[in-house]
Amino acid sequence: MAHTFHTLDVFTTRRFGGNPLAVVLDADGLTTAEMQTVTREFNLSETVFVMKPEDAGHTARIRIFLPGGEIPFAGHPTAGTAILLAELKNKPGCSFETLITLEENAGLVPVKVTRIDGCLTRDVHGSSGSLRRRFAASVQANGGAGAFS
Repeated sequence: MAHTFHTLDVFTTRRFGGNPLAVVLDADGLTTAEMQTVTREFNLSETVFVMKPEDAGHTARIRIFLPGGEIPFAGHPTAGTAILLAELKNKPGCSFETLITLEENAGLVPVKVTRIDGCLTRDVHGSSGSLRRRFAASVQANGGAGAFS
């Protein structure tokens, strides 16, 4: 099975700024060892693996990995993943406000994501920031930044 991934720049408004993040979608079939191997291959500070939620009322279950191992929670991967999932479920270019509820090893994390006039923001525990997708043109044209199997 091919796994779509996106590379993102979190906490910035410009490409190649902020904190880099890889997000792998539909990761349900991957083992922990495979997730760790993929994380080391990306060689970024964090890689997130998105799976189906355990509770259908939530958006997704995510696992966050560093090159050295899995962690239960981190702000930059949570914010980046929430914004990506919100963008994927809403019409490109249109304004929206949506609640993304992530099941993480540390517990449930609700994230409100808003796009108004092309500006993306997120609210996690009262903080705010923005994200810009790396390689935005090819992501929009191809529906994803890449895939692996």
